[in-house]
Amino acid sequence: MAPPLPLILLLVFTGGCSSGGGGWSVTYISSHICALEGSSLVIPCTYTYPSGHQVKEAFWTRTTSGTGIVPPNLIQYLGDKQHNCTVRLTHVKQTDPRMYIFKIISNIKNKTWIGKPGVTLNVTDLQVEASKKVKVGDSVTLTCKTTCRLTDTSTFIWLKNMKSLRNEDTDTLVLPSVRREDAGIYSCSVQGHDLISPEYYLNVMHPPEKTLVVVSPSGEIVEGDSVNLTCSSDANPPVQKHTWFKEKSTIGSGNIYRITTIRSDHGGEYKCKVSNAHGMKYSNAVILNVTYAPRNVSASISSSGVIVEGDPVNLTCSSESNPPVHIYSWFKETQTSSVGSGQSFRALENGLFYCVAQNKHGSQRSAAVAVMFDGGQNTLLYCVAGIITGLGGLLLVFMILFICRKNQRSKNIRGEQENDSTNQDMSKTYDDHSKNIYTNVIPACSISQSVCESLTDVECNYNIYKNLDPVDMCPEDDVYCTPDVLYDDPSECMYSNVQIL
Repeated sequence: MAPPLPLILLLVFTGGCSSGGGGWSVTYISSHICALEGSSLVIPCTYTYPSGHQVKEAFWTRTTSGTGIVPPNLIQYLGDKQHNCTVRLTHVKQTDPRMYIFKIISNIKNKTWIGKPGVTLNVTDLQVEASKKVKVGDSVTLTCKTTCRLTDTSTFIWLKNMKSLRNEDTDTLVLPSVRREDAGIYSCSVQGHDLISPEYYLNVMHPPEKTLVVVSPSGEIVEGDSVNLTCSSDANPPVQKHTWFKEKSTIGSGNIYRITTIRSDHGGEYKCKVSNAHGMKYSNAVILNVTYAPRNVSASISSSGVIVEGDPVNLTCSSESNPPVHIYSWFKETQTSSVGSGQSFRALENGLFYCVAQNKHGSQRSAAVAVMFDGGQNTLLYCVAGIITGLGGLLLVFMILFICRKNQRSKNIRGEQENDSTNQDMSKTYDDHSKNIYTNVIPACSISQSVCESLTDVECNYNIYKNLDPVDMCPEDDVYCTPDVLYDDPSECMYSNVQIL
């Protein structure tokens, strides 16, 4: 950019300034000089003196009285004692501006002649100034300013972040439509000189850009964790307001949104909105995927009604979890080891069955379902009851009786080819029905002796019968036994569709 050593500037001007009288004269090329701080320059000068005199001393001074000799580290006299009074100023500083005068001392009586008015030196630095504060899209002018107009014809050099800008050689730099990329550190210098202006930061204001949400900690989010959502944005001036949204609902403000104990219902889409004096911006949405162990686990029977004896009962396990359940295990109450696996299970025997659902975060078991097979010849009847932990046995029994009585009513009738012989038996009346052994009597739901004994004011024979048709009035109670009423003891009425073995 600039040579390592100061460039000596030879000042050559049109016209000049002279002072003299009585044969004494001095000619200065210019009476005013403006030089850059730190530069060196040569000031051409000529002089004359009367005949008969000889020049004893010739020098430059900064004062009109006394000798006023300038220190040799500033001025170097290049002239002679004849007619040349040229001088060189080296590395001028801000303290050097003043008037410099050429003096002659004659050999006759040490007569001194002063070449008034002399040459005035001004020393300037460089400063970059902008026309105004700018925002994106504005036009701005940068000026490389000096405190005086440089005497020499100068070529200016513009730098951005200490790199030269091409095709910019004037003291002004115009940016017609400012972009964010134009922001930076600008400085200027003059070609051939070491001096560089102080740095000027061009601050380009703009609305928020590059707005995004960062989730911390990163990685998998497990129910119960603490999660921070941080909203960041590139804006000038900085963002003044942050607003948080979940889906379309406003949920908070500030650049950080904290969830101290996250739940599954915290999962969803989050984004933030930021704004400053020049505009606003929404971030892209982030999805919080909250993982958790299985819950709401339940076992159910997937078929209903009367099933032909020998067919299996299909049980299904359902649950809510994230990630999905990867292991389903089936157990029978009173047994410690599993009896099956998979979301579906085929039960082939009576009992209470439950399932356990498991993913990598934990497991949960379901309530039990009861599978009951009838003891008859060719019909399978099952009853289902949810066994809820902590409920008493009596409530369980009443649930079983209610479901069985309401849903398991059917008839099992012999084929048409047996109707005649059966009708003959149905026309008979027996004195003591409890002494006969009946066929085609189907228990609606088998219950255990212990359950039966827990019932109060109920006469049990451990089976509740159905599929019995009344044939006559009950001899003792004087009431009819209808097909919709089930009795604990079939001996209380006279039945049809039964056969004595």
